[in-house]
Amino acid sequence: MLDRQSLREMARRHRQSLSPHQQQQAATQLKARFIQHPKVQAADTLALYLAMDGELSTQACIQWCWEAGKRVCLPVLHPVHAGHLLFLAYEADTPMQHNRFGIPEPRLDSRTVVPLEQLSLIFTPLVAFDSQGNRLGMGGGFYDRTLAQWHQHRQGPYPIGLAHDCQRVEQIPSEAWDVPLPEILTPGHHWIW
Repeated sequence: MLDRQSLREMARRHRQSLSPHQQQQAATQLKARFIQHPKVQAADTLALYLAMDGELSTQACIQWCWEAGKRVCLPVLHPVHAGHLLFLAYEADTPMQHNRFGIPEPRLDSRTVVPLEQLSLIFTPLVAFDSQGNRLGMGGGFYDRTLAQWHQHRQGPYPIGLAHDCQRVEQIPSEAWDVPLPEILTPGHHWIW
């Protein structure tokens, strides 16, 4: 079995090797799965993310949410509690900035912070996943900390991972702090555990 860093590098190479056409096709297929998901249809406030580094694009899903009257939130690095995320309301005209990792996020404004308990769903990016729902992120643990309450007590927003089909690996060596996901959507599958 490959170690976590080797798996991370391999999966990132796989998703970065997808052509623009393959990326667009994957985003279109994801949107079809996304809008048919019963939890998405029932949700009023969802957290998504803006894709980078070859991640599966969420832009069509975000646009659909806006058109359906759903509130969309994006993660923002917490300015005080290192290693934690805040979620801010996101609209087409939201002022954006790049965080220290170069990821676009809404400019911090306390008026647009959405408390975690108001989120119905959190769609998480990931680098790799396995058939047990284990996810491998970029290594910062931001989503693991955010989802700890859900993992321990099934309280808080319901998490769903988003990934390209090529990001599935045989097995991810898990750590005590890892939060397995109950569902992962890919362009080709809907994985539920």
